[in-house]
Order: sequence, then structure tokens, then C-alpha cells
Amino acid sequence: MKEQDVAAAVAHIAEVRLRRGALARLPARWRPADESEAYRLQAAVNRALSVAGFGELAGHKIGCTTPVMQAFLGIPNPCAGEVFAPTVFEERGTFRTAAHVRLGVECEIAVRLGRDVAMPLSRDTADDAVASIHASIEVVDDRYADFTTLDTPTLIADDFFNAGCVLGRPVTEWRTLDLAALVGRMLINGEEVGSGRGADILGHPLEALAWLSSSMAARGRALRAGEFVTLGSLVATRWVTAGDVVQIEIDALGGATAAFE
Repeated sequence: MKEQDVAAAVAHIAEVRLRRGALARLPARWRPADESEAYRLQAAVNRALSVAGFGELAGHKIGCTTPVMQAFLGIPNPCAGEVFAPTVFEERGTFRTAAHVRLGVECEIAVRLGRDVAMPLSRDTADDAVASIHASIEVVDDRYADFTTLDTPTLIADDFFNAGCVLGRPVTEWRTLDLAALVGRMLINGEEVGSGRGADILGHPLEALAWLSSSMAARGRALRAGEFVTLGSLVATRWVTAGDVVQIEIDALGGATAAFE
């Protein structure tokens, strides 16, 4: 993309998000040709949003790491976004539906990093980088004219649906756990709406962290100590409305709650 087209695409994506509009297919000259260009746009969009009042970035999300979500979105590979600090809650969070377009929820396992990661990790070496593991709810926003027809690079440029998250209590003694065997469940207003296992995340949750470390390294970036990463949903996205209360529980990790008003 030409620099003027990058600047125009960044300004447009940020402007639509700031006014809570519905992002439609970009003009061809603004559209990222591939995921490499998409992540370049994402970084620039997030810088613009941070200056505009979204605050600092605190962590990362990974989407499409489980069969249920790859089928739901029709995207066969992981995609990453970034998460702004003011949208992150601990154990319980409240989200305003009027401040978004169409909110949804996902049941996830998250990690918090204990050290910087500048080089690609493997599943085995990822252990050393993780300080704690959490149950988590990712809150997503369908802020698109029609996400089923929008190209994947554009979704990546707009942080791949992310609108925030709730992180459960930190579990620091996690190395004795079989992360692949953990079962997670999601309830809306007390009714179970889905479940899944840790192995659904690329065969093992830490494979998703390894994927992100490689993706970031390829972009010339590092993961930083203290950042968190949500690793992908065990349950297909469920859309919510004002008044809904969402709870997730993951074996040995505990739970998290998100309320919508």
C-alpha cells in the first residue's frame, strides 16, 4: 500500500470506531492485501485510538484458534488483536451496550507474561514465559456492516472484534495442571450455552501463545512482561443485550463474570 493510502485507511477505521459506526468493505486502494499489511494498519489504528482517548494498550487477543470459532467465522487460521487497558476488568466487569454496536461474549483461557518475549516460543519454551493463567471472558463487538463478507485482513486491522475482557483470578501454580484437559463452560443468565476443552486451542493452549510470539517477532515486535494474552474461545460467540449476565467457569482456574447494562 502507498503511504497515503495507509494513512487514509487508518483514519477511516479509527473514525468509524470512534463514532460507533459499522465498518464496511474498504475501497480497494485502502484494503490491506494480506495479513502482514493488516497488522501494520492495526498498529497505526491503535496508536490513533490511543491518542483519541482509548488509553494505553494492556494485552493481546487471539481469535480463530479453535475449530468452533474457525467454523463460526469461516477463517481457518489464528488472527490477533490488541486490547486497551480501560476495557480490562478483574473477575467481574460491567459493559455498556449503548457504547458499542453489537456485543458478544466468548469463554477463554488467558495467560499473563512474566518476562519479555522477543523471539518465537515453542509450546515447551512457552512455559517459562508465563507467570499466571486465568479464566477469561472476551467481550467482542460486531462493529461491521456484515462480518461474514468482510475480508480477514480488514478485520485484523480493526483488532479482530475485540472490545475488552474480564480476567479471572491469577493461577500461579499452574504447571501441575493438564491445560489441554481443562473444561470451560459459559452461562448466560444462569443457562449453560456451551463448553469446550483446552485441547480445542490448537491442540494445547500454549500453542496459541507460541503462534503469537512468532507473529509478533515477524512484525519486529516483542511481547512484554505484564501483558496478558487471551488464547481463543472454547465456545462459539454468543450475542448479548442489556441486562444479561455472563459467567464462565474453567476447571482449576475459576471463573469470571461480565454484566451488560
